[in-house]
Amino acid sequence: MKFWDSSALVPLLVAEQATQPLSMLAAQDAELIVWWASETECVSALARRIREESLDTTGAKQAFERLGQLASGWHEIEPSEVLRETAIRFLRVHPLRAADALQLAAAFAASEGRPVSLEVVTLDERLAGAARKEGFTVIEVSAA
Repeated sequence: MKFWDSSALVPLLVAEQATQPLSMLAAQDAELIVWWASETECVSALARRIREESLDTTGAKQAFERLGQLASGWHEIEPSEVLRETAIRFLRVHPLRAADALQLAAAFAASEGRPVSLEVVTLDERLAGAARKEGFTVIEVSAA
């Protein structure tokens, strides 16, 4: 079980440099753990690609279908007051954006306050750095 940030989920939906290694990692992960808003963040990333015309209609349809399949099987960390307080603390001590602080807070909640017990999968360097400082092991993904 690993916590998957949205930045690591998107390459599972559309072809990117990190798609192959992340797909292999996901195939080995029986239960993906994600933040409650990860599906929304993935839709945002796909919609941006559609607007930029880097994702065509067929590719978009396939990506949204893949997202639905993934979302039907992953475990979501729900929003809560404790999660918000944790995210606020992370914003005060790490150079994170709000969404990344919420991702990290969700990972912290999933680890039940023991970051050493959970690996984090992210392509976001700022989030990876903060996760490491909080005690998480960050899975290094090399693009093929």
